[in-house]
Amino acid sequence: MSIKILSADEIKQKKNSYDIPPVLFANPKNLYQRRAKRLRELAKDHPLADYLLFAADVVESQLSVFEKNPLEKQSFNNLNEIEPLNAKTFKRSSIWIEYLKEILHSIKPKANEQVVATIENHLEKASEKELEEMATHLLSQEYNLVSTDKAVFIWAALSLYWLQLAQQIPHNSRQEGIDNLHYCPVCGSAPVASVVHIGTSQGLRYLHCSLCESEWNLVRAQCTNCNEHKNLEMWSLNEELALIRAETCGDCQSYLKMMFQEKDPNVEAVADDLASIFLDIEMEEKDFARSGLNPFIFPAEEV
Repeated sequence: MSIKILSADEIKQKKNSYDIPPVLFANPKNLYQRRAKRLRELAKDHPLADYLLFAADVVESQLSVFEKNPLEKQSFNNLNEIEPLNAKTFKRSSIWIEYLKEILHSIKPKANEQVVATIENHLEKASEKELEEMATHLLSQEYNLVSTDKAVFIWAALSLYWLQLAQQIPHNSRQEGIDNLHYCPVCGSAPVASVVHIGTSQGLRYLHCSLCESEWNLVRAQCTNCNEHKNLEMWSLNEELALIRAETCGDCQSYLKMMFQEKDPNVEAVADDLASIFLDIEMEEKDFARSGLNPFIFPAEEV
C-alpha cells in the first residue's frame, strides 16, 4: 500500500502543511444525514424507489444507533502504519452485534413482509457465533457465503463500528507512491466508487471506502483496480449530464464509477452508485466486472 498513516511524532516532522491530504476521514453524523437525504431525493420517480427508500431507512437507523450508543474510546496497541484497521486481521469487538440488534429493532416497524421475515427468521434467531461467522465471510470478501438479504444488515452494523474506529486513529497520512491504491489504506476494503471533488480539493479524485467510509486520493486516468492507464474508457447513460460515469479498463476488464461534484455538489458515493444500477447492467453487458462494492448490493456467487 502506498499511503501510510502517520504517528504523532511523524506528524510533528511533517514539513509541508499544504500537501494534498491522501486520506479524508468521514464525520459520521454528517455522512449519514447526507446519504439518507440523497437516497430519498433519488427515490423520486425512480424505478427502484422502494429499495432506495429502504436503504435510506437503514442509513437513518445507523445514525440513530450512532447517536444513542457511540463507540467508547478505544485503546489501540501497535497499530500498523499500513491498513491499521485491516478488516481481515483487526480484532473486532462484539459491540458490532449490539449495533446490529439496534438497527434491526429500528428497521422492523418500517419494513415489508420479506424484510421482516429475514430479520425474524434468520438474524434475530442466529447465535452470536453464527453472526460472527457471517461477518468474517463478508470482511474476507467471501460474499457468496452470505445471502444479500442478511449481508446488508450485517455490513451496516460492521460499517458503523469501523467508521467509529477510523475516527479514533491518527488522521494524518503520507502518500509514498501511486501503486496498490485500489483498496482502502485504512481498512483494506474495496471502494464503492470514486468522487471528483470541488472546493479545496477541486478536480481531485478520491475513492470512497465501502466499510470505514474513508476516502483516499488516486490520480485520474489510472485504473482503480490494476493501475494501468493505456486502455481506459469512460461510459455514461446520459452524455449531456454525465454526473456519473463508469471508468472501464481494457487491461483487467473491470470498471468503477466516477462521480463529479461539479455537476451536482450533493452527489453521494453510496446513494448515487445504488441509484445508477442501470449503468452497472450496461457495463456487465459489455463484459466488464465491477471492482467495487456497494453496501446495499452484494455480488452474486458467479461474480
